[in-house]
Amino acid sequence: MTITRILVLPLLAPLWVASVPAWAEEQVSGDAGEIVVTGLPLSLGESAYNSTEISLDSPQIVENILRDVPGLQQFRRSDARSANPTSQGVTLRGLGGNASSRALLILDGVPQADPFGGWVAWPGYDALPLAEARIRRGGGSGADGQGAIAGTIELFSDNIGDAIELGAAYGSRNSVDADLLFGRELGQGQLTISANYARGDGFIPIIEGQRGAVDRPAEYEQAGLAVRFVAPLSDETELQANVRTYIDDRERGFAFSENHNDGTDASIRMVNRGSDWQWSALGYVQIRNFDVSFGGVSDDRNSVRRVFEQYNVPSTGLGARFEVRPPVGDNVELRIGGDWRRTEGQTKENFFFADNDTPRRSRRAGGSTATYGGFVEASVQASDALVLTGGGRVDFWSIDDGFRKEIELINPFPGSVRTDERFTDRSGSEFTGRGGFAFDATSALTLRGVAYLGWRLPTLNELFRPFRVGNDATAANELLEPERVKGAEIGLDWASGAVTLGVTAFYNQLDNAIANVTLAKGPGLFPGVGFVAAGATYSQRQNLESIQSKGIEVDALFDLDDLADGLTVRAGYAFVDASVEGAGAAAPIDGLRPAQVPRHNLSGAISWERSDGSGASLSARYIGQQFEDDVNRLSLADAFTIDGRMALAVNDRLLVETRVENLLDARVEAAISSNGIIERAFPRTFWIGLRARIE
Repeated sequence: MTITRILVLPLLAPLWVASVPAWAEEQVSGDAGEIVVTGLPLSLGESAYNSTEISLDSPQIVENILRDVPGLQQFRRSDARSANPTSQGVTLRGLGGNASSRALLILDGVPQADPFGGWVAWPGYDALPLAEARIRRGGGSGADGQGAIAGTIELFSDNIGDAIELGAAYGSRNSVDADLLFGRELGQGQLTISANYARGDGFIPIIEGQRGAVDRPAEYEQAGLAVRFVAPLSDETELQANVRTYIDDRERGFAFSENHNDGTDASIRMVNRGSDWQWSALGYVQIRNFDVSFGGVSDDRNSVRRVFEQYNVPSTGLGARFEVRPPVGDNVELRIGGDWRRTEGQTKENFFFADNDTPRRSRRAGGSTATYGGFVEASVQASDALVLTGGGRVDFWSIDDGFRKEIELINPFPGSVRTDERFTDRSGSEFTGRGGFAFDATSALTLRGVAYLGWRLPTLNELFRPFRVGNDATAANELLEPERVKGAEIGLDWASGAVTLGVTAFYNQLDNAIANVTLAKGPGLFPGVGFVAAGATYSQRQNLESIQSKGIEVDALFDLDDLADGLTVRAGYAFVDASVEGAGAAAPIDGLRPAQVPRHNLSGAISWERSDGSGASLSARYIGQQFEDDVNRLSLADAFTIDGRMALAVNDRLLVETRVENLLDARVEAAISSNGIIERAFPRTFWIGLRARIE
């Protein structure tokens, strides 16, 4: 997909403009504050769960705003300007083991995980006008479908009204960030067209002192476009149509490390909020493709050769969801619904290169997965002070058409088939549920608790796609079983005057946790990956016995309007004590901490903003030490970073702003290879920009 194709998508807008007028999305107040809801209103039982709302109205990229939520993390500390796209799954509470998402990310009701790999294409959200995010920690989200092992992250589109805005910023290392926002109220409806473009020469990921002749800046170029239209079907029913597309090109800081990722999503949803029988119905499609090259770098980092390339990895996701809330009484809410999702994809790759342009062998592998299920959930206002909620769901799943085929490409046997495997189709069912309470002990204090069961189906990536990081190689495993989580938590929320405080203690056990398990050291030939060099590691994705995670989460918000209009302070802390229970091949990691899971995560921010857009903010983030590998031998140091922003409204149409990322230029270690080579995340970066409101 090219940038030209992205820029012609506004031509699709007339398809929706022809629709009849609509009302704009409603603002629905939740217990933790006002939040934009583009679907059905928040559930009566929402107060039982540990939820946090944050604004997404910021020049920062979405993934970095979400990093300010303690306990929410990606597999790598790098962001989408330098990380490998396949490493960017998102999770909470230390439930991980590899880069697939354990938190369910949803945009206006649509699941966002990549249909092949379960990771998140974060640059795809930079073009979207988003209002807020709601992070619900804890698994077993029956109404949202499978995959919410660690929690749910909901993104909500903004209602911008009549507006035309242009923004542009220039930053360190020749970085450019530009965006366009166009909104029109058509009767009572809303048309929104938005686009963005970002590029940069990048930085050298390998730390100073370890660099060689092959190391160079990791440049990036990303663009996206989105169209959203809302139209009524009646006085009570609303039609929402969305289409978005993006491209993402990056490299990893040396030759043969380039990667490309593109996608197009479309969805249509009908929502009835006004009648006694509230309901919603959703259908969506995701089309994805990525390609990536892997280079093997010499120990002295003065030479590199291509060792592996996945030149085409196409995938498709299709899904539908419905929910109905029948009238059953003033103090009772009943939710009944179901969902279906199908994914299919394959990896096409070359390996065993005779030289940098001539592969000796080719491999194709892939398959499809499907899930469908139904749920029932009820919430009761048992008294003025007590809310009870509970529900369950049953899911049916299948893994079908799995295959792996390898052929020789060059002499002496060009075209000969080395392996041609067809894997047995598998299927099963899962029952999950959750239940909880919220009790208003006083006008300021609410006590809450919840217990839950959840599950996640292995991704096509985990089942069928091998990968490399440097010289280290990891094989796929077509026999992986679904992950299953059970957990409980208890907490309190206190709101009095200018102070809001939430404290939660939790325990989770993730059975059959999928992790990259180290099996051997090179040199040698290993199944599923080929040759592994001396000193490098050979791993395979395997189901562990379990990962057990327990800890504490604290969120605090201080509204300091009495000191200065628009002044707020937010702080949060997460302590996660996670350990692996392993047996068999995973016995050596029994009792160890899962890879890429820190014990401590702390963030804080102070911000001041006037109604005209002028303001300033300062945010700090601390992430504790974590291990690169499952055997806990390679340690990534803790890191403390500070970001800042200042904005000045010249008039009601022009805003000037400056930003800084990683003000102290802290070394945020993102990866360390088996031979001790350290890769860092984004260094100090200054930005200056303008934002103009044309109308």
